[in-house]
Amino acid sequence: MLRKTIILLLIFTVAACGPGKKKRTYSKTRTITVEGSTKDTIPLPKPKKEERKNDKAEAIISTAMTFSGTRYKYGGTTNKGMDCSGLVYVSLRENDIPFPRASHQMALEGQKIRVEDVQKGDLLYFQTSKTGKRINHVGLVVEVDGDDIQFIHATTSRGVLVSSLREGYWNHAFVKAMRIL
Repeated sequence: MLRKTIILLLIFTVAACGPGKKKRTYSKTRTITVEGSTKDTIPLPKPKKEERKNDKAEAIISTAMTFSGTRYKYGGTTNKGMDCSGLVYVSLRENDIPFPRASHQMALEGQKIRVEDVQKGDLLYFQTSKTGKRINHVGLVVEVDGDDIQFIHATTSRGVLVSSLREGYWNHAFVKAMRIL
């Protein structure tokens, strides 16, 4: 009985943040041209509210990055062990943002956005289980450079690390992006 329980727990742990099979592509380019010109581009000024959002996003990212290199532990929320939803949950909680604990519950919060509109602090959701149909993995966007989206998350094999959505595995498993700030 104990052996069966241990085997089931191991299977569940491996499936919690494992591989998936969807392929998605994306691009992110935006330019604003001055009327009558095709060469000159001007940046849009950032409103004060957006600057506050960026400050909050930076604080959340900074909190998440302190766990970089932490080993994976199912249900973990400390520097001794962390799972994907635990990383996001703790990073948000430390910055006074209440949020659900499980990735499939997190996926119901916020505003769905196109991958082309992703910004720092947004959440990316993945379906990595070959058999399950619900979201089972989450990552926090830490950098957007053109069409390269970097996100921090916890993997069963390598713990907490930063990955790119351009990587085949994560691009394939990607389901949606949500804005919570």
